[in-house]
Amino acid sequence: MKHHAVQKLAAALAVCVFGSAYAQEALKSAEEEYYDFLSLNGDASRPALNYRTLSDSVWRLTDDAEDTHVWRANNLGTTYTLWAAPEQGGNWFLRGIDEHITMKIYGPEWFNSFNTAAPYGQNDGALWQGRGYNTSLTAGIRFEGYGFEATIKPQLSYSQNMGFTLVPIENTANGSYGYFWGSVDAPQRFGNKPFFTFDWGDTEIRWSLYTFTIGFGTQSVWLGPSYLNAVMHSNNAASYPKLDIGLRRQPIVIPKLNWYLGDIEFRIWTGYLSESDYFDTDSSNDHNMIHGLSFAYAPSFIPGLTIGANRICLVKWDWKNLKYIVPRQANTQEDQKMSIYADWVFPQVGLEIYGELGIDDFVPNGFPIGYIRYPFHTMTYTVGLKKTFNIAPEKDVYGVLHFEWFNSEMSQDFQLQWSYNWGFHHNVTQGYTNRGQWLGAGNGYGGNCQYIDFTIYYPKGSTTVLLSRSNPDNNYIYSKAIYASAAGGSLEDKYFTSWKANFNIGVSTVFYATPLLRINGYFIYNLIINPQYQNTSELLHNPVIGLGIKYAL
Repeated sequence: MKHHAVQKLAAALAVCVFGSAYAQEALKSAEEEYYDFLSLNGDASRPALNYRTLSDSVWRLTDDAEDTHVWRANNLGTTYTLWAAPEQGGNWFLRGIDEHITMKIYGPEWFNSFNTAAPYGQNDGALWQGRGYNTSLTAGIRFEGYGFEATIKPQLSYSQNMGFTLVPIENTANGSYGYFWGSVDAPQRFGNKPFFTFDWGDTEIRWSLYTFTIGFGTQSVWLGPSYLNAVMHSNNAASYPKLDIGLRRQPIVIPKLNWYLGDIEFRIWTGYLSESDYFDTDSSNDHNMIHGLSFAYAPSFIPGLTIGANRICLVKWDWKNLKYIVPRQANTQEDQKMSIYADWVFPQVGLEIYGELGIDDFVPNGFPIGYIRYPFHTMTYTVGLKKTFNIAPEKDVYGVLHFEWFNSEMSQDFQLQWSYNWGFHHNVTQGYTNRGQWLGAGNGYGGNCQYIDFTIYYPKGSTTVLLSRSNPDNNYIYSKAIYASAAGGSLEDKYFTSWKANFNIGVSTVFYATPLLRINGYFIYNLIINPQYQNTSELLHNPVIGLGIKYAL
């Protein structure tokens, strides 16, 4: 009798610590990048078509890959079953709701970087990677049960924020450390002292029934197919409170005929943005309202293809401005942006190609005449590809190539109008930012970026070699030619070779010292050409190092 009780207790403990066969990962984490690599060959199914957050990022391996994938010996994160409910019967009220109670622990994860001469870094949440030492600590826990989800995963960061030479500021309303031209809350430096930042990060509460979901929290959102510079929204800036409602990835089947038409996904949300302490001294305009809408469709008759659209609207914080949560005719009170994209995966050859086009407000004279006449007005775009390689399959060594080209330079019709930048807005003066950092592309807006890397995956980790070049804001120089003439050579003498550019070459690695302990590090040589936009061909050498440690329970 006593022996039987021990067996029952052991069985109960086994249920409590047994990990389920799916993974839920933070945006741009090493684990999410790995699952994305597996999905290129069809070894993992992508949980989202367009709208990605930690809660929506539930990756599932195929049956064939579960015991054969490269990192199978490492703990990529475990979901623990705290309560295994009995098999569902005829209770109509609970139908469609998972009655199991599960738990997942995130981290702890500790990141460190040192930028020797200038700020460097993107897609890192609230962390500001200024010159000098930077660090962040994240950890969290997540519970799910009976349709409810509760996640607490804050971020605590520190920036040494050492001084460096700023680009001379033209707009004095931007403060002593603000952006150097136009009106936007994107400080060149966050004050003149070291500082700590607490951010709620990927924290939220949510309820879901089948694929219908509604939630409130601060989880970062990634929109579209971009790998590095998201046109519309990313985790580059600090998180913000938001309420969202919609459908997660949902198959569409015609009843009775049983015709599968493909998958759709839809999400709409509204949020509360804040300006940084280094923009202006007007406390009455410290907050903006952001409205988002995303839709995606993966047709069954074109396997691997996804098409989608995203829309963002910024307006001053006022409850009456909730009316802008749905698209409306443009006026001077709001800043509306939209993108359309296509993403096509060919798992037979391990290839993905994608492209996204974004516009800011609307083309003059509207649809269709304005778009036929000059469709490039305010256009920004990203194109890219991913390709896998079988390097030594017998030793579990594989590779993946990433390439992306991002461009947000102003369309040249503005040379006949006024100075422009995709991230600025004359009424929503903080621009497309939250707490001083860009909400979308970490490269910033008004420039371009070309990026390529090659990653080798092996059982103990991965190694990446990267190469990129970028212009952070060519629009600054383009603006100098508006209302001016190139005759006489004055513009040429001052600006023709004044473009600021970054050239980066580096290597990074992820290493599993044990199945539970992951160490990652990188070294990047960042060469900055014309850091002050001066016609001097000045070179600034900015070697960058980083080290991270994560312990997975």
